Amino acid sequence: MSVTIDVSYKSLNKNNEELCGDKVEILKTKDSNIIILADGMGSGVKANILATLTSKILGTMFLNGAGIEECVQTIVKTLPVCQVRQVAYSTFSILQIFKTGDAYLVEFDNPACVFIRDGALLTVPYKERMIEGKCIREYRFEVALNDCFILMSDGVIHAGVGKALNFGWTWTNMAEYSVQATNSTLSASRLVSILSKACDDLYMQSPGDDTTVAVARVIDSKPVHLFTGPPLNPVDDTTAVYAFLEGTATRIVSGGTSANIVARVLNRPIHTSLNYTDPNMPPIAYIEGIDLVTEGVLTLTRALKLMREYVEKEVNEDFFLELDKDNGGSKIAKIIIEECTELHLFVGRTMNEAHQNPSLPFDLSIRMNLVTQIIDIVHKMGKEAIVKYY
Repeated sequence: MSVTIDVSYKSLNKNNEELCGDKVEILKTKDSNIIILADGMGSGVKANILATLTSKILGTMFLNGAGIEECVQTIVKTLPVCQVRQVAYSTFSILQIFKTGDAYLVEFDNPACVFIRDGALLTVPYKERMIEGKCIREYRFEVALNDCFILMSDGVIHAGVGKALNFGWTWTNMAEYSVQATNSTLSASRLVSILSKACDDLYMQSPGDDTTVAVARVIDSKPVHLFTGPPLNPVDDTTAVYAFLEGTATRIVSGGTSANIVARVLNRPIHTSLNYTDPNMPPIAYIEGIDLVTEGVLTLTRALKLMREYVEKEVNEDFFLELDKDNGGSKIAKIIIEECTELHLFVGRTMNEAHQNPSLPFDLSIRMNLVTQIIDIVHKMGKEAIVKYY
């Protein structure tokens, strides 16, 4: 099998700290995904530097084929030693999932990974090894579809100490809560948001420690096909529609003229929804066999805004409430963010005279600009985006 991984993480800074003392690195090699979570000692600038150094050193060495012994030795010898405690550096977890389905996890002093399979906690055996006087836990296992792995810094299991809870949110409580949350959501980003909010609530919105959750989920490949804009030459209408319909995918048509072309080629009627859930957004429509039919430029602009917010800002439950709204823009954004591993765009190059000066070349058109920005933001999500022009 070839494994696809959905990865996301979120950090809460310790109260009154500008910088987070935890650091997550997500790396892709040609045959695996690697997630590194490092937790620098203390908090603030010093902890941030220690965690950043640790995650960068581990990432670079792992990518270049170094073994865990070599990595740990390098960390121990590179990072400064705390004068007070006489211990160095930061703790870390490294999860590597290969496309073959084999996986390798190594943990040093971080809370243990939560393994969830088939809606229940999974116990994975590990070996302990001493490297440079440090006790390292190593796991080797095979992943299955829909498996979920949750890495965390110790701020997670200390959540609520002396506030909402006497002794903090224990690992067991956190693991049980994670199982419930995992069963109610499918995407890593939404699960991270749920777990992070639970920690923040236990800390009563003023975290006593840097708190980081990183989630990796094993998912099916989920291609999405998006058709927008009429082809330059009407002769290509049928070719474009049949290319758009090829294979198994979630199919979105964006644009009134585009929807008419698809309906005509398939000889199926269009039914427009009379449900105006958002006065600023045109309603969606329905064509049998197409998953989502929306208006064009306005809807794609809204979808792009949400995708940009997802990539560039700290998203929280309010963002996901926006994503769940019943309008074309939110629906497109939700599909691409949460239900897509690769986006295939089928883009017609005919200009819409309502949108711009028809004497300008297509490269300067609003639709072309939107398509370029969507491709860029999808790449930033770590997903593939492939475009074909007609």
